[in-house]
Amino acid sequence: MSNPWPLLLLAISAEVIGTSCLRLSEGMSKPLPTVLVLIAYAIAMFLLSKVVLSIPLGLTYALWSGIGTVAIVLVGRFAYGQLLAPAQLLGIGLISAGVVIVNLGK
Repeated sequence: MSNPWPLLLLAISAEVIGTSCLRLSEGMSKPLPTVLVLIAYAIAMFLLSKVVLSIPLGLTYALWSGIGTVAIVLVGRFAYGQLLAPAQLLGIGLISAGVVIVNLGK
């Protein structure tokens, strides 16, 4: 694969969309959001399976989980109005710093 990085960003985006739709699915009881969750996660896993062929698994997962976590927190804040406590903001900062450090060590 010539450039797996765009695929990784698409995989993360699909996962964030799927996770965002979880709340809308109301415990998987609403059909349309539930189908969106399943499709988004399937796309995310398919793309991630391609990415790990080129980027080491540990680095891929660190980026996937770190960027995805920060993105979901932002979705929660801006789409669902969830407030963040100072400790949560600190944790997100530490996650972001960890992703940067892991990336620098590649």
